Amino acid sequence: MKNIFVLALNEGNLRTLHAVPKAEDYRFHQLLAVDDIQFGQVDIGRLFDAAVSQLDEFPGPIDAIVSYWDFPSSVLHVLLCEHYGLPGPSLESVVKCEHKYWSRLEQRESIDEYPLFGIVDLRERRPTPPEGMRYPMWLKPVKSYSSNLAFLARDEAEFEDAVRRIRAGVGRIGKAFDAVLRLLDLPAAIREVGGQACLAEEALSGEQCATEGYVHNGDVVVYGVLDSIDYPESPSFLRHQYPSQLPEAVQQRLRDVSRRVITRVGLDESTFSIEFFYDPRSGGVTLLEINPRHSQSHAELFEFVDGCPNHYAMVQLGLGRAPELPSGEGPYDIAAKWYHRRFSDALVSSVPGPEDIERLRGELDGVEVDVIAQEGRWLSELPSQDSYSYELAHVFVGARDERELVDKYARCVEGLPFEFVA
Repeated sequence: MKNIFVLALNEGNLRTLHAVPKAEDYRFHQLLAVDDIQFGQVDIGRLFDAAVSQLDEFPGPIDAIVSYWDFPSSVLHVLLCEHYGLPGPSLESVVKCEHKYWSRLEQRESIDEYPLFGIVDLRERRPTPPEGMRYPMWLKPVKSYSSNLAFLARDEAEFEDAVRRIRAGVGRIGKAFDAVLRLLDLPAAIREVGGQACLAEEALSGEQCATEGYVHNGDVVVYGVLDSIDYPESPSFLRHQYPSQLPEAVQQRLRDVSRRVITRVGLDESTFSIEFFYDPRSGGVTLLEINPRHSQSHAELFEFVDGCPNHYAMVQLGLGRAPELPSGEGPYDIAAKWYHRRFSDALVSSVPGPEDIERLRGELDGVEVDVIAQEGRWLSELPSQDSYSYELAHVFVGARDERELVDKYARCVEGLPFEFVA
C-alpha cells in the first residue's frame, strides 16, 4: 500500500482519484486543507512548515507528494519533494512557467506562436502601455490564477481602471511569489520586474484549446487535446470539452509547440497543461499560458472518454514511474466540464442539496455535479473567480455526441435550484 499525500485534497478529487487504475493499492492523504491554499494572504514559509509538521508526524512511509493546484501549491510541491527526496520538477522550471513574463521570454526563444507582450510598470505614477502595443490588450499580474485580476482594456479609461485594480490586489499573491523568486538565481530581466509586476498582452481571438501531457526522464508526452468554449460575448469559460473537435493537422501543431516549449523551460517529472488560441481564418495558433501541472478540471473528462482520469499520470510520476495511459476505453465518446455561472453579484439564499444531485444522476447517466456557491454568502466572497463572473456549479457530462452533451447540461441547469437575493 503506497501512501500518497495530495496537497489540498478535496472531496471531488478524492472521488476521481479512487477511479485511477489499481486505486486499491494507494492510500490518499490530504496534505493541508483547501482553505490553507486558497484563502487569505499567501505565506510560503508558513505553509511549508505546516506541511512538514504534518508529514513528520505521519507514522508510515511517505511514498509520494503530488499536486494539481496552481501557486502556491505548485511551488510547495517542489519544495516538499526536494525536502523528502521524492521525484518532482525543479523549482526553476516551475517558476519559468508560473511567472507570466519569464514564460513569455522563454517562449520567444523556442517558438513563434506567442502574442505581443510587455511590462506595465506599476511603480510609475501613471503607467502607460508597452511601446508598440495597441488596444485591445489584456492586463494581468505576472503571477495570478483562474483569470483573477485579468482585465481586457479596450481604451485608455479601461487601461487605467485595470491598473488601479491590479495595483490594489497584486500583493496578495505577488509578495509570496517574490519570496520564491529570492530562492533562484534570476536573469536580470526577471530580477528587475520581480513578482508583483503587470504584464500586457495583445488580445487574441479565435477558438480556445489546450493540450495536456507529462514529462518523465526528459521525454515529453502530449496525451490529450481539448477545446474550451466561452459564454457568448464573454471571456468566461462555458465548458471544457474532450476530445478536441479541431482538425487533426491543427492538433498535431499544438502537440509540437507544446513539446518544444516544455523542453525549453526544462520541466521534468511533472504533468503540464498549455492553453492556446486557434484562428480558423488564418490557421494560426498562439500560446496563451503554460501551467506546470495538469488540469483537475479535466479529470472526469478523461475518465469518461479514455477510462482513466488524468490524475493517474500525476500519481505515477509522484511514485517515480512512467505513466501508461489508456485511450478511448471509457463509456462515452465526448465529455465536458460545464461552468454554471451568474454574471452579477448576489447573496446566495439557497443551493441544490444532495437529493437534487442524486435525482439528476438517476435521470441522466454520465453526470456529476459539484456545487461551488455557498448558502448565506455573497458570490463575490468566493475564492479564485475570474474578473467577470461567479461560478455556481461545475457540471461534468459524458455523452455520445456534442448534441447530447448540450442537451444533458441544459437539463442539469433546469434541475439545480439556486436562489439569490440581489
